[in-house]
Amino acid sequence: MTMKHWILVTGLAILALLSVHPAMAHGGAKPMHGGIVQMANDVSFELVAETDGVAIYLMDHGKPMGTKGITGKLTALQGSNKSEAELKDAGDNKLRATGVKLGKGDKFVAVLNNVAGKSTTVRFTVK
Repeated sequence: MTMKHWILVTGLAILALLSVHPAMAHGGAKPMHGGIVQMANDVSFELVAETDGVAIYLMDHGKPMGTKGITGKLTALQGSNKSEAELKDAGDNKLRATGVKLGKGDKFVAVLNNVAGKSTTVRFTVK
């Protein structure tokens, strides 16, 4: 390969790399209810503390995603203790689990069925 060809190939490779756009998540991962937001399958899940439990709000591409027909469970890992609570439809884009409290360092795993026809697992850590 001559020097001219090498420069041309290198220049084209650089131009190709500069034209690639990084993939961005749809919607934002900003808390709308003061909770912890995680993304899975292009859906935002926000875990929020409530007086008698927790709520998980679902947003699809920045718009509320209905929770009708979605079932699941929330597993809480709090130190050496592990507990589970059923997540139930609470209307609009909200699922609820009662008897759960959020504490610093706690980890939560939500396993949800029928989120846009798929099973989805979402992990949260309270900081």
